[in-house]
Amino acid sequence: MLTTSAGVRLLSPAMVRQATITASRAPTASAILVSSRRQYATTQETSSKRRSVTPFNDDGHVPWTRLSAGEKAGRAVQQTFNFGLVILGVVLTGGIAYLLFTDVLSPESKTAYFNRAVDRIRADPRCVALLSPGNPKAIAAHGEETYNKWRRARPIAAKIEKDSRGVEHLKMHFNVEGPRGSGVVGLHLTKQPGHWEHEYQTFYLDVREHQRIYLENKEAEMAASKKGGNKEFKFLGVKWN
Repeated sequence: MLTTSAGVRLLSPAMVRQATITASRAPTASAILVSSRRQYATTQETSSKRRSVTPFNDDGHVPWTRLSAGEKAGRAVQQTFNFGLVILGVVLTGGIAYLLFTDVLSPESKTAYFNRAVDRIRADPRCVALLSPGNPKAIAAHGEETYNKWRRARPIAAKIEKDSRGVEHLKMHFNVEGPRGSGVVGLHLTKQPGHWEHEYQTFYLDVREHQRIYLENKEAEMAASKKGGNKEFKFLGVKWN
């Protein structure tokens, strides 16, 4: 920096060049305003391009903070609906599992007693002699007659009811047939309150033009036991002498 005789300070050429470079680098007010406008325009353009979020097209891609009040309500409705579907699926699955166990898998189910009754028919010489002599495996069992030709589709006639004393009664009948003849099997079982096992009351086979064959007859057994004092042990509804 130079000083004249009059006391005026003059800038050197180097200082002038440095001040010019600094001034050219500093942002002006107009430049700041243009930059702000460009940034706002870009933000507005991005917002305008975003599709409106509804409960039907919401995939969770848009953050919660960028949603409008209506879009937040729509997302809440969608999530509530999805949660309700999950709960409904769990309830239905549990109900199906319960029905499958009580009607098929449980040892006290109607299907289990049907299968055991068929096995006992095939194992009883009196029944085999009327239905399929010498070949008990040829004895087939099925439910009520229907228009469906498939035996597996024929329903088993069975009902469960309780009497005034709280005793549960299981009554069932189904059809059996073999190469020689056919018949109807009837079962009546009871379960006392607080017990988990059914007990046979009657279990018989009726074949046309033949006398009824009893595989279980509790009344006759009780009468015989009173006369002869015979005691029997029962397990799973089957008597063991």
